[in-house]
Parts: sequence; structure tokens; C-alpha cells
Amino acid sequence: MSRWGSVLEGYSDSDTVLQNGGFGIALLSITANAKVRISPFVATLAANPTFVSGFFAWLIAQSMKLFLHFLFERKWDLRILCSSGGMPSSHSALCTALTASVAICHGVADSLFPVCLGFTLIVMYDAIGVRRHAGMQAQVLNLIVEDLFQGHPISQRKLKELLGHTPSQVFAGAILGIMVACICCQGYMVSM
Repeated sequence: MSRWGSVLEGYSDSDTVLQNGGFGIALLSITANAKVRISPFVATLAANPTFVSGFFAWLIAQSMKLFLHFLFERKWDLRILCSSGGMPSSHSALCTALTASVAICHGVADSLFPVCLGFTLIVMYDAIGVRRHAGMQAQVLNLIVEDLFQGHPISQRKLKELLGHTPSQVFAGAILGIMVACICCQGYMVSM
């Protein structure tokens, strides 16, 4: 029996697999059959529905930004995958996915839930408030520098203007995060 065979023995029932992190167990079974070694750390993260839902919510939100940019601008810009701002908010998607998955997997009475909820609310408030206004100030500063230093090399340097989010972008990210958490934690919902 392979190294991971003993790990997989206790997961023959499909409900148990979903409940205990189906992604991680599937990853372990694939690597056990293919005789490929995978780090136990990676397998543990893949088996954690809270991690998986947060990661996929962030990844889907960033990918959606790329496709929406292409839809409106008719050009691919891969830098968008690593940038902030835009529709939907990947920060909100990640945080709400984490919070929703903690609520689904552990319940709202668990002490981890209010920590996640507080973190999520701060991130969403920051995206709408502070970061959005910093982007607006960057726009004004770019115009001032362009006017005052016209023809000077400093006028060529631009501050990043797309930092924060509109309320609708944050709301769309939050809805995406909740949906992803519901999908990733469906085994926990079934067992309740």
C-alpha cells in the first residue's frame, strides 16, 4: 500500500469525503495512484474547505476582472490578474468566502466566526472608503503634476488610480464569495 493509502482508507463514504475536504482527499487519491509525491502541507490545505473556498473565490474574482476587461477594452492585459480595484472585488470575495465557510463548517456560535466577520467588514469598508478615496486623490494629483510639470520627466510618472472599489463592486465580490463558500462546503451543509 502506498504512503497515502492509509490516509485514504477512512474515506470510502462519499459524504465523509465531502465533509472532510473532498478536494484534498481527491488530490491525495490522484497522487497515490499516480505514484507522484505531494507535500502533506499542500494536501492538508487542499482538504480544508475554508482555505479552498477563500482561494477559489479570490481566483474566480481576479479571473472575472481579466475577462471583463477584455469584454470592454478588446485587449488582454494579464497584469489585471495581480492588480487591485475593478469588478468584482477579489478582497471582498476572499473575505466573505472565508467568513461564510467558517459559518457553514463551524457555525456562527464558534469564536472564529466573529473574528472572520470583523475582518471581512473592515476589509470591505476599507475598499469602499480609504482605498477608493486614495485612488480619487491619485487622479487629482496626476492632473496637477501633468499641468505643473508639462514637458518635464516627472510629468511622465503616474500614480496608480484604481485602488479601491465602488459599493457595487464590493457587493458583487461578497455575493461571489458566499456562493463559492456554499459550493466548497456543501458536504458540511448536507451533514447538518
